[in-house]
Amino acid sequence: MKSLNDMTKRGILMSSQKSIYNRPDIYDILFTENMTELLKNHYETVFNNKKITSIHDCSYGTGNLTKVLSKMGYKVSGSDISNEMLEQAHEKNIIEQLDIKLIQSDFRDLTNQIHEQFDCVMSTGNSLAHVNNDDVKTAIDQMSKLIKAGGYIYIDTRNWDRILDTNNRFYYYQPMIKDNERINAMQVWDYNDNGTITFNLLYSFEKENRIFRREEFSELYYPFTKEVLVNYLKEIGFKEIELYSFIHHQVKNYDDMEWYVIIGKK
Repeated sequence: MKSLNDMTKRGILMSSQKSIYNRPDIYDILFTENMTELLKNHYETVFNNKKITSIHDCSYGTGNLTKVLSKMGYKVSGSDISNEMLEQAHEKNIIEQLDIKLIQSDFRDLTNQIHEQFDCVMSTGNSLAHVNNDDVKTAIDQMSKLIKAGGYIYIDTRNWDRILDTNNRFYYYQPMIKDNERINAMQVWDYNDNGTITFNLLYSFEKENRIFRREEFSELYYPFTKEVLVNYLKEIGFKEIELYSFIHHQVKNYDDMEWYVIIGKK
């Protein structure tokens, strides 16, 4: 797997700030076992009564959102543009004895790297918003070509409609204690004149009530609406399109969903 220049990571021109995708150790730091159980319940609900055996996640990252599917008995593979993220994922798979094939690929170029089809092709982790709206359609086209007839496309994403409607700028995480350190994390969102949003990711680490380390990252996002996503899926032939709140299924009203999932049948 060859290294990728920071200036092309995830297909966008990065700002002068560091990318979180170069630091999988920080990217993974807030993931907990409780999240694993929530994901298991989520997939049991979304995939219920669907004939799915093989799954490919084209936004695999370090595998936080996908490896649980392997533990649930699905045949899982993954791809991602980030070499650093995949290296971390590979180490996890060895430790947890998971048989998950990984390949480095831009999700806009899947068919040049992957030459098999699956019952379900996923894009997880709000990854499609890393590229512009036209490239989102390119990625969906590429995903579709890897899906067997009668198979499913699965996309999870932040609710960009809600973000753009509320113009919220601050997103906070619950502080956590790890290795006798308190970890505080928050996001500050900058709304740019060209319609993009810069997510500033801020981490601080405390011992004995004093901050001894800080980490700061910046990621650029291209918001897209649910209407654009659903309409394009219908345009290229997907049907039985379903909407779920990601993980928190008790949230039924779309306007209240912070993050949602679209799944459609080919």
